Amino acid sequence: MFWFMQGLCFLPAFLVIWSSSTFIVSYLIALFRKDVDIIFPYISDTGANPPESCIFGLMTFVSACAGIATMYARYKFVEKLSEETRVVRPCLNKAALWLGMLSCLGMCIVATFQETTVTSVHDAGALLFFISGVSYSVIQSIISYRAYPYGSSLAVCHTRTVIATIACLAVFPTVICAFFVKQATLHRDKEDEDYVFHLASAVSEWIVAFSFVCFFLTYIDEFKLFTLRMKTEFMEYS
Repeated sequence: MFWFMQGLCFLPAFLVIWSSSTFIVSYLIALFRKDVDIIFPYISDTGANPPESCIFGLMTFVSACAGIATMYARYKFVEKLSEETRVVRPCLNKAALWLGMLSCLGMCIVATFQETTVTSVHDAGALLFFISGVSYSVIQSIISYRAYPYGSSLAVCHTRTVIATIACLAVFPTVICAFFVKQATLHRDKEDEDYVFHLASAVSEWIVAFSFVCFFLTYIDEFKLFTLRMKTEFMEYS
C-alpha cells in the first residue's frame, strides 16, 4: 500500500500540495504578466487581476474545502481519542474546529472579493483568515501535548509549537504594518513613504501563510492511524 493510501493522510497531503500550488501558481502568472513586482507582493496582489484572479479564486476555494475536510477529520480523531482516554476537553476540541472553519470562511472571502474592487470586505476576510488560523494552530498545539503519547510524537508536538509561535509572531506585523500602507496599487516603488510598512507586512503575510502549510504537513503521519466511516440508518414511518 502506498503511503498516501494509509488512513486519511491523503487529506493533509492534498491540502499542503494544493495550497502551496495556489500561492506559487498565481504568483508566477502575475509575475509573467507583469501585474505585480517580483519582490514580495501581497499574496492577494497575485490574484487581483484576471486571468490569475480566476485561477486564484478557484484554487483558494478548493483549498478551503480541503481545509474543512482535514480539520473535521482531526476533530473526529481527537474526539474519539478523548472518549477513550479523556486527555482533551471536548470544549477545546470544538473551539479548534470552529476557529478552523472561520479561517476557511476567511479564505473564501479573500478569494471572492479582490482587494482592488471591494477592499474593505477583502481586508475583513484576510483578518478573519489570519487571526482564526493562528488561533487554530495554537489550540491544536496545546491539544497535541495533552493527547501525547496517544496521538503525535513529542517531536511533532514541539514542531507544531514552533510553527504556531512563528505564525503568532508574524501575524502582528502583517496586520499592524498593513494599517500604515496608504497606497493600494499593485506596483510599489522604494521611494514610497509607506514602502517599508508594505514590505514588512507582505513578508510577514507570506511567512504566516506558509506556516499554516507547514502546520498541516505535520498531520500526515498522524492521519495514517485512522479512518472515518459514514453510518446510514433507515427510519420507519408508521
